[in-house]
Amino acid sequence: MKEAAVVIIGAGAAGLMCAAQVAAAGREVLVLDHANKPGKKILMSGGGRCNFTNYYVEPNRYLSHNPHFCKSALSQYTQWDFIALVDKHAIPYHEKKDGQLFCDNKASDILNMLLAECETSGARIQLSTAVDGIESLPAGGFLIQTSKAGQEGADAVAIKAQQLVIATGGPSIPTLGATGFGYKVARQFGLDVYEPVAALVPFTLTSELKTLSSALSGNACQVSVSCNGQSFMDDMLFTHRGLSGPTMLQISSYWQPGDALSIDLLPGLDAAEQLRADQHQNPKQQLKTWLGHLLSQKISEQWLPFMGFQPEASLASLNGKQMDAIAMALHQWQVKPAGTEGYRTAEVALGGVNTDELSSKTMQCKRVAGLYFIGEVMDVTGHLGGFNFQWAWSSAWAAAQHLAQQG
Repeated sequence: MKEAAVVIIGAGAAGLMCAAQVAAAGREVLVLDHANKPGKKILMSGGGRCNFTNYYVEPNRYLSHNPHFCKSALSQYTQWDFIALVDKHAIPYHEKKDGQLFCDNKASDILNMLLAECETSGARIQLSTAVDGIESLPAGGFLIQTSKAGQEGADAVAIKAQQLVIATGGPSIPTLGATGFGYKVARQFGLDVYEPVAALVPFTLTSELKTLSSALSGNACQVSVSCNGQSFMDDMLFTHRGLSGPTMLQISSYWQPGDALSIDLLPGLDAAEQLRADQHQNPKQQLKTWLGHLLSQKISEQWLPFMGFQPEASLASLNGKQMDAIAMALHQWQVKPAGTEGYRTAEVALGGVNTDELSSKTMQCKRVAGLYFIGEVMDVTGHLGGFNFQWAWSSAWAAAQHLAQQG
């Protein structure tokens, strides 16, 4: 039987961050992961450049059944603290837009930084290790049954730990090895779990809408999208399956099956007023040309007939009622998605371990001493733009500070 003071299950962003901090305090730390490489989601994030945090981290950027839960951890370890760590390792980065910070080079810079911090502090990382069972011990602590990943029962090893941290994330992008393991552990110990749902995920469409989107696949435009009282303005991308792009990913966290999206294709412009002005100045201009200047020619030529308008109509031929109808369609395009692409392409999952079960200051379970949950596995989900990584860093730090005092 092996022994470690603290066992962390999950060698992702939160797990590695926590391991480095706890080990730096002098405690023995062992990180277990069933994957053959650490930090796979880090490596693919941000298009391979890792959007590791955001200048404008605020609690209102997070969704949770308890919107106040994230406040303590985010204040204990801020975006400025993580930026200082990035600076310490001399990693070049830049602000892309809206406070989003990306590596200049590769996402591996962030992963290598975390691994270097673990190595310096003495945290051990054991990969290709499946966790087959966890039980709490009568005298305190946990017994973790492990085996070589993919070979259940082979090379079985029991590991005894004083404290156990679950940092396994959610089920999004299963091709990278993501599972619902953390939820299973929570339920085993009697904790309440909100059923997870794919979030920050593209929408799928059916019938005529899908035909339109497929014809426009690869085309993008800036839009404002609204649903259930929430609105976001950013790029929308047409795909062969439906709608994607930052604005669609953002609103997907608030969308419910059956809801329609209200899409403003010309945010910040009064289309009715613009039509009337341009009708006066250039009456011979065709409607498709007019809209092509504002969106793109391809979008204009496909979208107008789809909505029942005549692309070749001259502006001079339009009466006031027709112009108002065109403007309303542009500003309030109602699209009802068939669904989302699900966990296959979702960046995160909504839901997870009920935060009422955890201490907001330490991430420790209120009912199970020595058991901690950090990162995406709990019911805290950030907006697109580096907020979920910041939650990983902040929740890991909060747990680590408490774990450091337990030895």
